[in-house]
Amino acid sequence: QVRLVESGGGSVEAGGSLRLSCKISGIILSVFTGHAMDWYRQAPGKQRELVATIESNRDTNYADSVKGRFTISRDNVKRTVYLQMNALKPEDTALYYCHHRYYRDVWGQGTQVTVSS
Repeated sequence: QVRLVESGGGSVEAGGSLRLSCKISGIILSVFTGHAMDWYRQAPGKQRELVATIESNRDTNYADSVKGRFTISRDNVKRTVYLQMNALKPEDTALYYCHHRYYRDVWGQGTQVTVSS
């Protein structure tokens, strides 16, 4: 059974940094490495939005709102994807989820990020 477990969230002041991690278990390495992974976030009362994507070839894409501040990376051996978040803003406050493109219906519990002004 495939599981995604996010961690690393917390409460920080504006301008601070956090590093989120998402470890996937129960997945074959070739499946993990062969597909893109995403980070999404959902703030209270808002729809879930795509924040960052890393392709199997490690190409990356970011939402305009986080470009230049967030960096997504992946460690294929550890079956883990990361999201380094710098210069955090109050509007980054949300529950953050990772997602593997092959297992489209599988989601973790998320990790809460709260940024105070």
